[in-house]
Parts: sequence; structure tokens; C-alpha cells
Amino acid sequence: MNLGATEIIIIAVVVLLLFGAKKMPQMARSLGQSMRIIKAETKGMREDDQADVAKAEAGQPVAATPPAQLGVAKAEPAPTAAEAENAELKRQLAVEAENAELKRQLAASREQAQKNAG
Repeated sequence: MNLGATEIIIIAVVVLLLFGAKKMPQMARSLGQSMRIIKAETKGMREDDQADVAKAEAGQPVAATPPAQLGVAKAEPAPTAAEAENAELKRQLAVEAENAELKRQLAASREQAQKNAG
């Protein structure tokens, strides 16, 4: 199945309409973070394998990774107070921006209703 330029453009427009322009940057950011985590985990696994090979070549016993640790993501450090406050302020700003947009839409719909009634 070959996708041409027109099909890709149509798919992009449909995705944009479904998810909206506001959600796209957030989704891209989330995808980027996921890719970074996957990259870091695969790099860590590769380094572990190389270390095991080096130990085996040196004649040292290689310890097996306990099953409980397989596939477990590394814990991120807890955010500092400043980071938590920054995140809260960003959340509040986003809520205020959304409220302003809703107020604008409400005013526009009231204006339209008045035009239709009068």
C-alpha cells in the first residue's frame, strides 16, 4: 500500500480536525518524551549486555537480571518546589486561556442569537 502526497495531506487534515490545533503540540511533546524514554532504555539495555559480555570474557560470573527489574522504567526524581509551582502556574494559565476562549465564543453566540432574533 503506497501513500502518495495527497493521501498524507488528507490524513493530516483529518487528524488536525479530530484532535484540534490546541492538542497537537501537546501530543507531539508527549510522543517525543516517550521516544526519549524508549531510546534511553534501549541504550541502557545495550550497555548492560556489553558489560555482561565483557565480564564473561574476563571469566567473571555474570549475574542475571531479576525478573522484577525487567521492563521497569527508571524512576524520575521528585520535582522541586519551584518546578511544582511552575507547573501549577502553567496549568492555571492554560485554564485562564481556555476560559477566555469560552467567554469569547459565548459572546459571539449571544451576538448571533440577537441578530437572528432581531
